Amino acid sequence: MTSDNSPGRTLYGRTQPVQQLDAAVKEGMFALMSEFYEVEKTSFLADLERKNTVILLEDGQKNLRGFTSVAIYDLSVGKDEFRVLFSGDTIIHPDFWGSLELPRVWGRFMYETLQASGEKPLYWFLISSGYRTYRFLPAYFNEFFPCFDRETPAAMQNILDLAARQLFAEDYNPDTGIVRLKNPTPLRAGISEPAQERLQNQHIAFFLQKNPGHDAGDELACITRLSWENFKPFVKRLLKG
Repeated sequence: MTSDNSPGRTLYGRTQPVQQLDAAVKEGMFALMSEFYEVEKTSFLADLERKNTVILLEDGQKNLRGFTSVAIYDLSVGKDEFRVLFSGDTIIHPDFWGSLELPRVWGRFMYETLQASGEKPLYWFLISSGYRTYRFLPAYFNEFFPCFDRETPAAMQNILDLAARQLFAEDYNPDTGIVRLKNPTPLRAGISEPAQERLQNQHIAFFLQKNPGHDAGDELACITRLSWENFKPFVKRLLKG
């Protein structure tokens, strides 16, 4: 994000239930998504209807500059019940890369969902076809999976596999951890190619090795426990601010 603090260069985030979105907002979301991803409108709208909530990011003139969609599921492994917060389509216009508005609003949404879950464990499940999405994990959480420097614990792998099968059925390959959608949405060529120096980042290098088909729209299934203890210090500061 630029250092210009004019209204057009500042993002303002808000949450809204999907069922309350009007046609104009949905059209704006699709237009923004299709500018950077190869996506079919029918598939995009159908996927949106399967979500509960969206976080909308707008500039000072109320122009849509980014969004992420969210669904919440209750699942169980044996007698253990837990809740999964799933992130769907997520995009921020490149002019606003680096803005902290999405992590601020998203963090508050996660924390409110965590509080509402009570004693039921809450996990964030996401799929990533780009390294920028995967980088949310090491940036905001102490522990997440898969990760370059540790094996995924069996209990966490079971939850990851269950969530992935619940949402994607046969499109998910548990042997590779990859979701290969029937209607993938790859980034358009040249939008987010990692610079050579970024390839030295161990998290980015791991993602590219783990998901070699990312440029064709393959998605890496990822998971982290949502808890106060698992948030990085700066996320806690955002939530308290």
